[in-house]
Amino acid sequence: MPDELEILKKLLPTLPQAGSVVVGPGDDCAALEWSSDGLLLAAVDQLVGGVHYFRESTPPRQAGRKLLCRNLSDIAAMGGYPLWALLTVASSGRGAEWVVEFCRGVSDCGREFGVSVVGGDISSLPSEGEVATLTILGKVRRGEVVLRRRAKSGDLLYVTGELGNSLASGHHLDFSPRLAEGRFLAEGRYASAMLDVSDGLLLDARRLAEASGVRLTVDPATLPLRAGADQSGALIDGEDYELLFTVPPERAGELERNWKFGQLTRIGAAEPGSPEVAGPDGDPLSVNGKYGYEH
Repeated sequence: MPDELEILKKLLPTLPQAGSVVVGPGDDCAALEWSSDGLLLAAVDQLVGGVHYFRESTPPRQAGRKLLCRNLSDIAAMGGYPLWALLTVASSGRGAEWVVEFCRGVSDCGREFGVSVVGGDISSLPSEGEVATLTILGKVRRGEVVLRRRAKSGDLLYVTGELGNSLASGHHLDFSPRLAEGRFLAEGRYASAMLDVSDGLLLDARRLAEASGVRLTVDPATLPLRAGADQSGALIDGEDYELLFTVPPERAGELERNWKFGQLTRIGAAEPGSPEVAGPDGDPLSVNGKYGYEH
């Protein structure tokens, strides 16, 4: 199986980028020129049977909802508002009713979050299984978009909600994207850098550290654990769909006083040094050499 991160390292620098691309590949969404005061956000995600859900036990409506919510989490990480979606479904060994129910799961979720499903495509696969992709389009004010690359040394590191045990708890199918939280952080100019935690806290924190050129220190003892989770799972399990973000220290008190969205936890800070994630003792953090989930 080829290494996902190695593929991206080779591929991303070769992709053409026009002058209308404000933020290209490498963040949660691309940001494109749209209006004098607004940017168009665009992202695409896949949902693969047997990779992102259990094929035999997951109802198709629940799988469809998860696909759109994964994309909505990317919009949340940029501080944006979702608007439109395009959906494709390819399957083999599933009847028409399964496909219809999957699409209904997407459309029900779209109604919940104000997203119009404006088109797509349906196809077959040469072997049994199913693969669906969804492209999300949204908007954000030009001066409020939050990127991965703007964390500064001294910033404090926060995470929303709880971490770990997403699979066994069912959270990976039944989460709510942190859209309101992302907009609050963007509109209040609290977050200096942000992404969503989808592949594991350590792996996604490393992405933020590398994008911003800072070293992140994380205290595992502070991690907010989901029921049934331990520290190791909170670090690498993934499928949490929480927001991980940095805040300038002078804004942290105001953020904590004004926060009204449930659990918010300070788990570390940014400091000078090589882009990595370290523990309180200064040693790089991993769990038996693992940092998270690679697809």
